[in-house]
Amino acid sequence: MVEALYTLFGGEGPFFYFLAILASIFAIVLPLLISVAFAVYFDRKIWAAVQMRRGPNVVGPFGLLQSFADGLKLFLKETVIPAGANKVIFLIAPMITFTLALISWAVVPFGEGVAIADLNVGILYLLAISSLGVYGIIMSGWASNSRYAFLGALRSAAQMVSYEVSIGFVLVCILVSVGSLNLTDIVVAQKGGAHMWNMWVFAPVFVIFFISALAETNRPPFDLPEAEAELVAGYQVEYSSMAFALFFLGEYANILLMSAVMAILFMGGWYAPVPALDFIPGIVWLTLKIALMFWMFAMVKAFVPRYRYDQLMRLGWKVFLPLSLAFVVIYSGLAVYGVIGNIG
Repeated sequence: MVEALYTLFGGEGPFFYFLAILASIFAIVLPLLISVAFAVYFDRKIWAAVQMRRGPNVVGPFGLLQSFADGLKLFLKETVIPAGANKVIFLIAPMITFTLALISWAVVPFGEGVAIADLNVGILYLLAISSLGVYGIIMSGWASNSRYAFLGALRSAAQMVSYEVSIGFVLVCILVSVGSLNLTDIVVAQKGGAHMWNMWVFAPVFVIFFISALAETNRPPFDLPEAEAELVAGYQVEYSSMAFALFFLGEYANILLMSAVMAILFMGGWYAPVPALDFIPGIVWLTLKIALMFWMFAMVKAFVPRYRYDQLMRLGWKVFLPLSLAFVVIYSGLAVYGVIGNIG
């Protein structure tokens, strides 16, 4: 994408290359932030529909501007910093969380070669960024100088680390089949219609990945770090105004990222379900698949009760870890003997 914009600007030298980088970043970040606002709206609408109530319906037509009104309200509020807090770390923590949520999208391809950085190690990049996300949460809990915030941060850190392991093994299953760490290559390997999607061959690990993604993003039924009855609001309890908004935006940006990753890894990315529909732009298909995965996130939030913390950790370490490791062995054997994939 950067090279295409650089050519489009028609100039030469570092200045025009820098402009191309900025333009490509804005081309991704601005639509992403708008998508996050509407994702919050649809999340609340879906939850309300399951509970047979209206949801947001006052601000704007059908309540579509509710998220923007909430954002303006948070922007106008005062940022309250606890007297005993470490002020520098307290303010840096939400910035780290929000920034990491945005830069994760740098390697997400919206079409063949349409990415800010089409890295050959895109999967490793995503794993590295998701691992760094733990630091923003731990820093916020520690800097708040509150036992409730600190306990929520420790819970979240343990939860994210636990489920990153099973997510990593699921990714290995895909990689041994495709033979590449590049996200574009993974999508291209699924070209040919819905019958070629990894969702069918890798159905068991798709389920593991989806449930682990719920835990990784602190979504119900794994929202233990924010368990209202126990920890008030987890690591965010002392935050207000835009500092709280950054955590909130980062959380939903990560949910959309996980939806995009599942669409890319398991559902053919930007390819149509059938070749006859290839005339529809690929970005439309990718958007629809991301919306479908987000709908699944929202539905789980609406009707699945919260786990206890011991059940959460048991599921991660005693169920998903051995299962995902076993599937790595199984799918590696299938790839070696040429049953699946491009290697053998």
